[in-house]
Parts: sequence; C-alpha cells; structure tokens
Amino acid sequence: MTVTVLYFSTLQDLAGASETRETLADNRPWTLGELLETLFDRHPKLREWDGRLLLAVNQRWAERDQVLSDGDEIAIMPPVQGG
Repeated sequence: MTVTVLYFSTLQDLAGASETRETLADNRPWTLGELLETLFDRHPKLREWDGRLLLAVNQRWAERDQVLSDGDEIAIMPPVQGG
C-alpha cells in the first residue's frame, strides 16, 4: 500500500520535504497512528510535536485509529495559532 504524506508549516523543515510517498509493507491494514510512529522513527524531531498535531486523511479530520487505504492522502499539520 502506498500513501502520500503532506507536511505543513514548520513540519516541512523537520521532515525535509513538503510531501512524501510512503510504502507501507507487511500487506496488512495500517492505522494512521502506526504510520505516525514510522515517521517519528525516521524524523525524531517530529515526535516533539506528538500530541499537538492536527491530522487529516483525504481532507477529513482523522484520529490515530483510522485505518488507511491505498492511495490515501495524509496531512500532518502543527496546531493553528492566532494572533
């Protein structure tokens, strides 16, 4: 299964890209939370944002227990700040 991950704002710097394609192995259902753990392992500075991230799958807000499907687009965003 392959998904696209979009990183927004300062998270782009931490991930080193604004967008990546991730191939999820094991031929099993993956949850958004499992994908996040994989991304945290690859980019440890992202973990510092854990608990504050806004997450969306296919432009709909999502929780970490959401099961992913081939072709999904995952958006990872820092919290919105106002001024």
